[in-house]
Amino acid sequence: MKAAVLTTPAPISQSPLKIEDIPTPEPKPGHVLLKVLACGVCRTDLHIVEGELPPRNPRIIPGHQIVGEVIAGDFDALTDRVGRTLVGRTLLSDNHVRTEPALSDKPTGRSRMGVHARPERASARESLTTRVGVTSFAGTDGTCPYCRRNQENLCDFPTFTGYSVNGGYAEYALARADFCFRIPAQLDDLHAAPLLCAGIIGFRALRIAGVEEGDRVGLFGFGASAHLAIKVLQSWSCDVYVSTRGESHRKLAESLGANWVGTEKEKPPVGLDRAITFAPSGDVVIAALSSLRKGGVVAINAIHLDRVPQFDYDKLLWGERQIRSVTNMNRTDARDFLELAAEINLKSKVTSFPLDKANEALQSVKSDSIDGAAVIVP
Repeated sequence: MKAAVLTTPAPISQSPLKIEDIPTPEPKPGHVLLKVLACGVCRTDLHIVEGELPPRNPRIIPGHQIVGEVIAGDFDALTDRVGRTLVGRTLLSDNHVRTEPALSDKPTGRSRMGVHARPERASARESLTTRVGVTSFAGTDGTCPYCRRNQENLCDFPTFTGYSVNGGYAEYALARADFCFRIPAQLDDLHAAPLLCAGIIGFRALRIAGVEEGDRVGLFGFGASAHLAIKVLQSWSCDVYVSTRGESHRKLAESLGANWVGTEKEKPPVGLDRAITFAPSGDVVIAALSSLRKGGVVAINAIHLDRVPQFDYDKLLWGERQIRSVTNMNRTDARDFLELAAEINLKSKVTSFPLDKANEALQSVKSDSIDGAAVIVP
């Protein structure tokens, strides 16, 4: 199979990914072999390729937003599926729990959030193929204290797609079956791929921030994740305030109905209940913190931060304001988000690249030269 392989991390301008012909992986117990249909491109991929995250393998295939068709392997282990019966459904926050009655595969009219439940009968394509999504979270050990506390996203010994195990910048990929998620029929391959990291981790950031219906929420940075989060927030009747440096990103936020849009140096005109930062910049965290009302929360949605600048505690943090970090996602986040995405017809803005242009796709992410998300189509 063809794959984009990283052997030596380097600036993306040096095209460190090399297209190679390598053996197609063999299925093993508890895993499935996927024909990759699309793979989203994430800023974390850039951190890996450029060496900001220390290498875990001498050779690695990046990519952790995989939409694939199961063609071999342990089908019986595919148990985590969107649309299966749920015992209650948390919509907003891990800290402010609100649940709905359980949903089943059968039509139940309209939910309390005013969206249709998943129809009983799948499309012809879904009945003939098994389309699944793979996220950055490739697996956990299941035995560490955090896994036993139902905090699998904090697992002491996790594996990560495209970092500790090979990912989706390839024609085929191997994935742990119990960490695959059925893609709803309403979502096509190209638009589903960015949902699998940018979408899910943005959704978790909203939960970590404690977003409630009707809140005033700030989004600091407006790339692949934020342009999906705004649609979720609007479905929860929230007012959304966007601060971002790129003019094209500001125009995109305006077109998507943000209540206010400003530059990175401008402050939202109201005190925010919650704020999410998407840029790996400590200065952005301070800007978000300075925009909060008393009792507000900033959630930092970044795997890497350049620094935390010194700031005035009395002015910015006192008043029971809080700063929280977002660490990975869990399988509940993935199931809940993909179901919600199908219900509200959430579609990312995408630019597609062929596999042999993987370096160019990452360069577009680094330079912010595209709006929305980049997606590689093998």
